[in-house]
Formats: sequence, C-alpha cells, structure tokens
Amino acid sequence: MDFCLYLITDRTATHGGKSIEYVLERAFDSGVGGVLLREKDMPSDELIRLAGKVRDLTLRHRVRMLVSGRPDVAVVVGADGVHLTSADPDVAAARRLVGDAKYVAVSTHSIDEAVKAEARGADFITFGPVYETESKKQYGPPLGLGLLEEVCRSVKIPVFALGGINYDNAVPALHAGAYGIAVISAVISAEDPAGAANRIIDGIRSYKLGKLI
Repeated sequence: MDFCLYLITDRTATHGGKSIEYVLERAFDSGVGGVLLREKDMPSDELIRLAGKVRDLTLRHRVRMLVSGRPDVAVVVGADGVHLTSADPDVAAARRLVGDAKYVAVSTHSIDEAVKAEARGADFITFGPVYETESKKQYGPPLGLGLLEEVCRSVKIPVFALGGINYDNAVPALHAGAYGIAVISAVISAEDPAGAANRIIDGIRSYKLGKLI
C-alpha cells in the first residue's frame, strides 16, 4: 500500500455545488494518495465519462484510483482496481477482470466479513462505520473503536477505518490498528477540500512518524 488516506467520492455532497472534479483536484494537490469513485446511481455511460475524467486527474497527480463495484469500468478507464461491497465480494471474479497487478478491495462491517474478505484474496478492506455518520446509517449504529481493533488483530491485510472519520478522530482509529483512513464528507463536503485533506494527512503522518521514533 502506498497511500494512507482513501478518499471516497460523492458528487452530490460537495460544498456549494462544486464539481467533483474540482474537489478531487484540490484534494490531490494536498497529497491524497488514493481515491474510490463511488457514484452508484450514475448510468453506465455517464459513469464511464466521469471515470475517464477522474482517471486523467489521478494519472497527473500520481493517485491510486479504484472504482466501486464495477470492474468493467475499472478496466475501461485503466483504473488501479475495484472496490467490492460486502454484499457482492466475489474477489476471484473481479481479479480475473482487472488482473493480478490491480487492487481488489472489499467493504466490511464485521469481523466475519473482514476475515472472509482476506481469505478470498482481497488486497485491503474498509471497516465501518466506526463513528456516527449519516451516510452509513443503513448499517446500523456505529461499530466503535473496540470492534475496529478486533478486526485489525484478526486480519493481516491493511484495514482502512471508515465512517464519521475526520481530523479530530482519525488518530484514535489509527491507534486501534487501522492502516489508514477512508473519508467522504470530511473532504468532499469541506468548504476548503485542500485544507481539510491536508490536515488529515498531516495527522496521519505525525502519528505514524511518532510510532517510528
């Protein structure tokens, strides 16, 4: 893994109606190293067009790009991989489509899902929601840092903490064992996405550097 902040898109949640391309470019300028294009309501033709634009940005900024649930779209635009939902974690099928050199990630919401994702060959997982968040209410109450810590102890692949993560609570998630942080609104909805991303990245770097000293 060569990124610790995994930015997940939501074009409907940008501040002031800014385009998702504008927000992503500002975030990439601040050092975001990984992005998940997650626009599940878009028709395929529109999704491919947007994915192509985002891929151009990621290539220019040397950012890893994954596509949510659509290995076919990931292949078409030359993305770095695909991110599967917990409801459809067919890692082997996705791997056959995107290739062995690409990432296949899986969303998880329990220890069992995390362990199964690793066993099926996932390169990394997201786990959450860790904290209270509107975007993840369909998964029930927040799972908390204790369960995050258990998941991180139960698997060897990188775990990205997801759900209600922001600058103020990112370090406790890392301390629980998460390799990195996945965010949506903390950056996508920020008035200053570059500044928001930069603060979180600085926090992650400071924590990881402190562990090495």
